Amino acid sequence: MRQSITSTVEQRRDFTESFDTHPMEGAWAGEAIFFLTIEKLQGKDPIVQARVQISPDGVNWVDEGIAFSPMEETGLYFVRVRHFGGWLRLKGLVEGGSDAGGNPATANLTIHLVLKA
Repeated sequence: MRQSITSTVEQRRDFTESFDTHPMEGAWAGEAIFFLTIEKLQGKDPIVQARVQISPDGVNWVDEGIAFSPMEETGLYFVRVRHFGGWLRLKGLVEGGSDAGGNPATANLTIHLVLKA
């Protein structure tokens, strides 16, 4: 029987500009799936970008090479990861301008990480 765990990395959190998610240790797993849900977008023409990063120690990070396509609408998105070593996180960016009310480009995100052995 395969082992798996689903962890909520971020829960309905507002992000503006550059961000890093909470790192998760998953050396025991052979595969991972990041699910990113855009709950709400605010500002003028907001775009969310995110890429997977890996780490041997949870402190020093490098891009893994897998990235989400740019996301411009609310909804559920995912990427699959293999051969990632010990630690995983997402490095993201919210781009766009301020709306007429002066609100900056903001994305309200929920991010889950599913690990399977």
